[in-house]
Amino acid sequence: MKIVLFGATGNIGQVILDEALSRGHEVTAVARDPSRIAARGGLRVVKGDVNDPASLASALAGAEAAIASLSGDTRSQAQSLLSALDSAGVRRFVWVGGAGGLETAPGVRVIDDPAFPEAWKGIAQAQIAAYEAFRASKANVDWTYASPSKLIAPGERKGVFRVGGDQVLQDANGESFISTADFAIGVLDRVEKGDAPRKRVTFGY
Repeated sequence: MKIVLFGATGNIGQVILDEALSRGHEVTAVARDPSRIAARGGLRVVKGDVNDPASLASALAGAEAAIASLSGDTRSQAQSLLSALDSAGVRRFVWVGGAGGLETAPGVRVIDDPAFPEAWKGIAQAQIAAYEAFRASKANVDWTYASPSKLIAPGERKGVFRVGGDQVLQDANGESFISTADFAIGVLDRVEKGDAPRKRVTFGY
């Protein structure tokens, strides 16, 4: 499958890139500074800026799917990418979102917990706004908003985890965790299967 990846230099984006290439996909990584991404078999690196949809047209030409793992003004980036993907005719799109908007109880989100770290709130709120942008979008794109568990970090590639929806996943001890390697599996599985269109999914043990 021909996949365009935005955010390949980030902590999660790098792992998604490794997973995609290991499955034999042809990946085009879009970066403002292509020199930051080393050449590899099956990988093409092109210059582009997610905030400038016109700069993405050549990268998206002929693509079958796209993945984005971004930070910053994610609502604006989501809207920009939806526009670019729609114009390019790329229907399948998986967005790496946050866990802050997942529910711990009906109407209660992870970010609403008084113990939620203050330092993470800005990022979490930006990702919540991005999710709302997806839900409101009229673009002809079958997006999937992929949320990690409360905690995502480097760890074992187990290949076995649960897939949920709007509610945070916790194990028998009340812990909510997913390794970046297994999260990447979940993302690529959604791309390949084409399931969960216009929905949020989450992965956890």
